[in-house]
Amino acid sequence: MTDRLGIVTEASLERGVEVRLDGPVSVEDMVVGRYVTIEGQQRRFFGMITDVSLGVTDQRLTVTPPDVTDPFIREVLTGTSTYGSIHVTPMLTIGGDAESILEGPQPVKTIPGHFSVVNLASEEDIERVFGSEDPQRFHIGNPLDMETKLCLNLEEFVKRSNGIFGKSGTGKTFLTRILLIGMLQKSQAVNLIFDMHNEYGWEGSSEGTTGKVKGLKQWGQSKVAIFTLDKENSATRKVPTDFTVQIGYDEITPEDISVLRSTLNLTELAVEAAYQLRRRFGKGWLRETLALGEGDTSQEDIDGILKEANIHESSFQSLRRGLGIIQRLGFVVPQAPEDAVKHILNQLDRGVSVVLEFGRYREISAYLLVANMLSRRIYAQYQERSEKARANDTALPQPLVITIEEAHKFLSTEVAGKTIFGTIAREMRKYNVSLLVIDQRPSGIDEEVMSQMGTKITCLLDNEKDIDSVLAGVSGKNELKAVLARLAPKQQALIFGHAVPMPVAFQPREYGSAQSYKEFGQAGSQTDTARAEKDIEELWE
Repeated sequence: MTDRLGIVTEASLERGVEVRLDGPVSVEDMVVGRYVTIEGQQRRFFGMITDVSLGVTDQRLTVTPPDVTDPFIREVLTGTSTYGSIHVTPMLTIGGDAESILEGPQPVKTIPGHFSVVNLASEEDIERVFGSEDPQRFHIGNPLDMETKLCLNLEEFVKRSNGIFGKSGTGKTFLTRILLIGMLQKSQAVNLIFDMHNEYGWEGSSEGTTGKVKGLKQWGQSKVAIFTLDKENSATRKVPTDFTVQIGYDEITPEDISVLRSTLNLTELAVEAAYQLRRRFGKGWLRETLALGEGDTSQEDIDGILKEANIHESSFQSLRRGLGIIQRLGFVVPQAPEDAVKHILNQLDRGVSVVLEFGRYREISAYLLVANMLSRRIYAQYQERSEKARANDTALPQPLVITIEEAHKFLSTEVAGKTIFGTIAREMRKYNVSLLVIDQRPSGIDEEVMSQMGTKITCLLDNEKDIDSVLAGVSGKNELKAVLARLAPKQQALIFGHAVPMPVAFQPREYGSAQSYKEFGQAGSQTDTARAEKDIEELWE
């Protein structure tokens, strides 16, 4: 297939550009999501194919089709009486003069003229738009049907909260792992990753033949610490850990219980009872609440306390049942031996990213409790430090990205205002903290929170509400919807937003083979890679 595809026959800034394909160009080679350039008289246009169609010069051919069993007749008609066409959505322009070229690609504000020549985008075109690998840009994959490297500026990526979406089995975890490794190697930010399924720390699972793939710790020994809620499970999996997290009763607040309302099946009055008991007992409210009805406490004493706090008996019993579920979590203890938040902050301050593995505690209630509680306290520290730094005109704390899974549980319309994650998303990294959210139900996330996501990466979605939620407020929504609908079921994605100059459908780079490890190692620290290999050998001896 030649680089030249055809010529422009119609164009509208709102509706896009119609391109009639040249006779030798097969319409079957045209793929939605591919990139083309349009050579205007004064500038070049860079756009995406968003539709493919067939046309005829005489409508009678559609009513009474000719006999094309003879290949000669088919060849004569093709390109004369019948033709293929593509619809292109222009997204960027590159000016023809030297000054415009230096400014780089600019948003489209005009259209190409009639009969402008349309070509397939070359590797040089892709590099000019997205850049090539450098200390800030990381190779995340290849544009569909191209071998060119697609590079993402991770310094820009971490400046805002971002989201990775896709239905189950489309490769969200695979893609997240690649991005986290990229941030480890090429951004100034540190990560706090709440690893619900134990996929990012030492090693993760793979749907391929390799079975297991390397996690973050094996890429950055000195830059990654693995914390765990389940020391026994980590030992069974032969995962080296740096700290075991335990949470004391006095660290849990009514705000944490409020976030768990639906998962613990609590009533609104039961949640309100938690606040009343906190006022009554202070910091030790949870311990005192669990103790009511046990030991020497009489029913008369309980009734007196409930009456004084204006709590109904049924609300109190509902709250105790919910607190009993929390109490049975193995990492929740009457008194934590060490402050987990202090240990996490110590690592983050040293530029070390923290992966918190949940081991066997994969219940959503455990995940919601731990992620919200720890993030709330860490964010409070960042807020205090940032305000002091601004007041004293000193350096702000190192940028922090908090990575959470099952994001709709934290960021639904009902609870987004109660969780620290809703606050972080809305404050747009005011205190140098941003989010990386991973979810298969983006429609369950509050609309205001979704609108604050700087960059979105979405794999295939088949629910109309989820698609509309991800693309809400995006220019050219209908065209991108067509591209998204035609992604492969696995390991293809569409990225758009703040960190990329234009939307692009791509296939994430390969990860899990010896060759891919070598390529990732070349991009990162050779010292850390060698140390990781040595530690792996020692671990399995």
